[in-house]
Order: sequence, then C-alpha cells, then structure tokens
Amino acid sequence: MARRAMALLSRWSSRVFSVELNGAPFYFSIQEQHRGGGFWVFAEVPDRHRCYSLLVCSGDRIKRVKFHAELREKLLRALPPDCDVSPMSSFLPNVKDSVIKGYFLTDRSESPHSSERLLRDLLRQDPVLVCSYSRGEDGQVWTQHPWSPADSQATKMSKMYYVMHAEAPEYHPSTLSIINSDVFYSFEEARKVLEKCSDIIPEASSIMDLLPSRVEAGSKPDFPVIVIEGLDATGKTTLTESLRDALGAPLLRSPPQCLSPMRARFDQEPSLIRRAFYALGNYITAEEVGREGGKAPVIVDRFWHSTAAYAIATAVSGPVCNLPAEGSEVYRWPSDLLQPSLVVLLTLDPEERKRRLRDRGQTKTEEEQELDHNRLFRLKVEEAYRRISGPACVTVDASPSADQVFRQVQLLIRGKCHL
Repeated sequence: MARRAMALLSRWSSRVFSVELNGAPFYFSIQEQHRGGGFWVFAEVPDRHRCYSLLVCSGDRIKRVKFHAELREKLLRALPPDCDVSPMSSFLPNVKDSVIKGYFLTDRSESPHSSERLLRDLLRQDPVLVCSYSRGEDGQVWTQHPWSPADSQATKMSKMYYVMHAEAPEYHPSTLSIINSDVFYSFEEARKVLEKCSDIIPEASSIMDLLPSRVEAGSKPDFPVIVIEGLDATGKTTLTESLRDALGAPLLRSPPQCLSPMRARFDQEPSLIRRAFYALGNYITAEEVGREGGKAPVIVDRFWHSTAAYAIATAVSGPVCNLPAEGSEVYRWPSDLLQPSLVVLLTLDPEERKRRLRDRGQTKTEEEQELDHNRLFRLKVEEAYRRISGPACVTVDASPSADQVFRQVQLLIRGKCHL
C-alpha cells in the first residue's frame, strides 16, 4: 500500500478533489504555494471543527471496491456521533481510470483523539491514504496535510498543500471510470472480475460454470429478436407474455432464470462486482437467444439497455446534465454482444407507475426503491435509456390499456421486423 500511496503523492498537486455534500459535488485543488484566489466550502466550517479525508488506494481493484464498501460502515460504527461522513473522490482531469474513491470527515466533537486514533489504525492496516486539514491564523486559508504512510505512528505529516477552490470539470469525474467498471463492454472484461472473486464469493464459481465457452456476436439468429424495456410496473410482463402467445415465440429474460438464486447475493456487492454479474447475465441470455432464434422470433424481457441505464444513472451523481453527453462511448453497444432487431421502451407517468407498484406490493431491489423515492434518479435512468445506441430504443407510452399497448407494439414489430 505504501508504494501505491507514494505513487499517488508524486502527482498529488495535479489532482482535483470532489466531495459530495447533500448530493452535489464540490471541487477543490491543492497547490504548494498560496497565490490568493477563491476559497472552497471549508470557509463555512466552524473554527472548532476538524476535517479529514480517506482515499482507498489499493492497486487490486477487487480489494479496493470491497474495502471501500466496508469502510463506510466501519467509519459510521467507530467514529464519534458528531463526525459526519461524506463521499469523496480524487481524479486527474479528463484522465480515464484516474478516479480513486474515499470519504471526507467533518468532526464536530470536542476532542479529535478518538477520530485520529481510528485514522492512524486504518493507515497502518488498510489501503488508505489519510489527509488532515487545518485552518490558517486568518481563519480563511486552509491547508492539506497528507499523512505519511511510511510512518507507523502516523504522527508526522508529509508536505503541506494549500486548499483552493476548483471549477467543476468539463466531465463529471465518475464518467472517467464507467467503462468496464460500472458498465461492461465485453464478455471477457466482465468474466475476469467474477473469476477474481471466486475465492471470496463462492457463488462466483457457480456462475463461471454457466457461462458460454465462447461469444459470437457476429452471427445473427434467423428470426427477429425483440427486447421489451422499461422501469418496473410499466407493463413489461403483461406485454411480453402477450407477444409470446401471439407470435408463438419463446420468452427469455435477463438476467436469466439460472441466475435468479444468486441475485440477492450479488445485489449486496460493490458496484464493480454487481455490474459484472448482470453483464454476464446478458451474455448467458444472448446464448439462449442464439439457440431459440433459429426456430422462431424471440421476445426478451430486459437486456443490455437496462444493465447500462441503471449503472450509468447510479454512477453519476447530481443532475441529469452530469450524465455523459449524447453520443459518448459509454452509450455504445458491446461489440461482442448479440444485437436485437427491435428494442421497445415502455414509458409511464411517474404517479401512475407508483400506483401500479403499490397495487403489486412486491419486494423491490434497492435501485427500484430509489426510483420510487428519487425523481432525479428516475430521470437519469430514463435519459440513459434514450441515449443508448446500437440499437436505440423505440419509446411507447404504456399508459393506455394493456390491449392498446399490445396492438401498438404489434404494429411496430410488423413494420420493423416484417412479422
């Protein structure tokens, strides 16, 4: 860990830091000499409050995401109740895969001893880089002090830096690490993640046994493949079953039935591992589609669009404008994944969707619950759906009766797929 931390420190003054406060990122940079200028939100921190940052810097990304997920619980459990914990990241502007994540602490307690004792323990035992922040005599200028990882007592401070306000970057920092981390664009990249997890997650080995031996995206089924997408309670199940019966088509789902017993387990994992699980589910479904598509049209309940849209909306905090711009490579279809002939996106008025969810009374995933309570998250999911290309979604209003929606989609299928 010390080597990794020292490598970060060698480019430390080139980095920008982002702290999530009330769901919105605030940015600051550091410099070795104070040249005047604006000050960051630190100016609002009362005199007696102390600030610290922890950045998880392990070179092993499985270890890094697992520890980052566990660190918040450890901090909330061990820190004094008067210590606030906020998400934080550090990145090199516009440099892909440069993001490292962690937490920012604001300690309002009377004494810093218990907080600093915990931070010293973390520095000695775990892959973290710790910094403390001090207010200058004028009460305005703040300085950052990276704690030396080489010092087992963590009482010495390495070089001091001045904290300065930084403008928001052109691209939201999380977009720098979405590819093959939050969203996977190849079978091999997703497979490698679960393979590395096999020794810590027994279910990962079971999934490896279910994966296709090879992926052939270039071969198209003889019959059309129709994917139905949409948020929960938009009528996907009713529509897909009606299409199955009308077309005499097999109905497949992603993630496939064979992964259902493991979903709850992987939904508890950090984003990298959870997204790899769902990505591989798409490839298993694609193999099933390839087999069935040689005999009849195939209906698929959700596919890659869902996997990508939810992942992108979750990864990018803040408003819809923070999403990667339309046409960004994050919206491209994986080159090795079978492409459907038609993708229908069912949309529904939010209040009507909530009413239908209440009527159903089913258990929902954490992300589905977030859709119910967070309008902003829902808007980001819907916008990500619309921006995905190769193929793009054809939007259908799901508010009319099920029969009317069914007839409208039938017309689409006849026109696009000649069925």
